[in-house]
Amino acid sequence: MKSVRVVSIIVGALGLSTSAFGQSLPSTKLLTFDAAKTIAQEAMAKCQAEGYKVTVMVVDPMNVPIVLLRDEGATPSSMEFAKMKATTALLFRKPSGPAQPLPPGTPPPPAQFPGTHNAPGGVPIKAGEYTIGAVGVAGAPGGDKDAVCANAGVAKIADLLR
Repeated sequence: MKSVRVVSIIVGALGLSTSAFGQSLPSTKLLTFDAAKTIAQEAMAKCQAEGYKVTVMVVDPMNVPIVLLRDEGATPSSMEFAKMKATTALLFRKPSGPAQPLPPGTPPPPAQFPGTHNAPGGVPIKAGEYTIGAVGVAGAPGGDKDAVCANAGVAKIADLLR
């Protein structure tokens, strides 16, 4: 009889725990190479149309680069700044740059973490409430112009992110 009771207690306990495990996990979207490439190409095309020589980097949720495009004539430092802007957007899950427009001549606030740069041009890539990557653009004459290009890239795949 003791063994029957033990078995029933174990089965009962398993029944309770399986109900908790029976819940489904949230579904997420994956930033594919093709989607990342589309974002990068659109961001680059937008900047080229304006005459800017930039670097565009798209990273995955682990901040690993998926696509890197560097226009001929883009400065070597633009590669590092594109990465730092993408990192900032990914870590904070919001566009890089100051929260409010700063008065003319005011320097941007310093980076809060190594490897980040709080200037406009980094944009998170979100599918619903999940951040599935980020894009960073650097090299245009002003971060606001980098941000326009980065946003154009993400907007290109907006239908996929729903």
